[in-house]
Amino acid sequence: MTTLIVDDDPFVIKLLTRQLTSLGVTGIDGQTDSSAALTAIADHLSAITLLFCDLQMPGVDGIEIVRHLATLGYRGGLVLISGEDARILNSASELARVLKLNVLTALQKPITVAHLADVLTRLAAMPTGTPPAPRAPRRSYQGDDIAQALTRGDIIVHAQPQVSFADRHLVGVEMLARWLHPQDGLVFPDQFIAEAEAAGLMDGFTQSVLQASLRAAAGWAALGLHPQISVNISMDNLISIGLVAMVETELNRVGVPASQLTLEVTESRVMQNEAAALDVLLRLRLKRIGLSIDDFGTGHSSLAQLRDLPFSELKIDRGFVHGASHDPARGALCSASMRMARELGLSVVAEGVEDQNDWDYARLVGCDIAQGYFVARPMPPEKLPAWLTDWNAQR
Repeated sequence: MTTLIVDDDPFVIKLLTRQLTSLGVTGIDGQTDSSAALTAIADHLSAITLLFCDLQMPGVDGIEIVRHLATLGYRGGLVLISGEDARILNSASELARVLKLNVLTALQKPITVAHLADVLTRLAAMPTGTPPAPRAPRRSYQGDDIAQALTRGDIIVHAQPQVSFADRHLVGVEMLARWLHPQDGLVFPDQFIAEAEAAGLMDGFTQSVLQASLRAAAGWAALGLHPQISVNISMDNLISIGLVAMVETELNRVGVPASQLTLEVTESRVMQNEAAALDVLLRLRLKRIGLSIDDFGTGHSSLAQLRDLPFSELKIDRGFVHGASHDPARGALCSASMRMARELGLSVVAEGVEDQNDWDYARLVGCDIAQGYFVARPMPPEKLPAWLTDWNAQR
């Protein structure tokens, strides 16, 4: 067995079998009974390379089958099919991806030969061979570990370029914190930021990241490069009245103009003190420092904060950008966020631009700036000039 079709409608199984056979697929099995399908999956798991699963079935439904596939560690390609609306299919696909299944696509009935040809193309592009070994459990870090890292100077930055959709010129660089751990190597922020916030270390952490970012900016300036420098701050920083003085001191120390700095507000928590945050943000903007609302559409960001806080830039979260060209829900959210930002006079950065389709769509709906793997992955600051030379040659 190489292909299994699970659908309670015999006609659908017969039609898909005929269509797949016309495309050269052999070894097709169909199951109209979901309980029998579960048995077939368990008995032939390693032999199934492609599985079509209908969501709406009596008894054991498609979502239960998806969960069962994840529990068994199914590594083949999965295609979800349904007569339900696209949003249900999209949600089911997201669930399957969260469960680490290889979702090739989700198809609304009726399914055409062209749809199936695309499925086979995606299946052929899937990595083959031995499934990857399970990842080692993520290490958790305590506040004392992070405090020592700050003292030792182990917090470094990597730079991810941002380019203009209009002419592909480099316009900015987001500076991303990394922990160069003496034993664990490069540790990413999602493994320690929450602990740093809980331990009350964000002021020192932000200052360390800002210092490293501005040193990088000064180095680029010596080479004639003056991109906008974006540095993340947390809601914890915004309750500190001393933040403004600290930022101003660091800018003056290195000689970077305030107008070249943008602070990205990352909302990992609900705003605890709106008056204090508004005080700090207003003073930063009066000093011509840019303010960006990061990952808009996720976390605790809200329309009220867009209305009340003096942001100059909105970053559309990658979850609304990547895949928006062929996902109506993502596309609607991406374009609506862009239009709203435009009405508010904000510049718009599209995060998660990972392929040509993402680039074309975000440019079409009017985003100003692109950031994502299609442009460049984050890199050590000293590698930016060489990347820029290559980028300009391609441009």
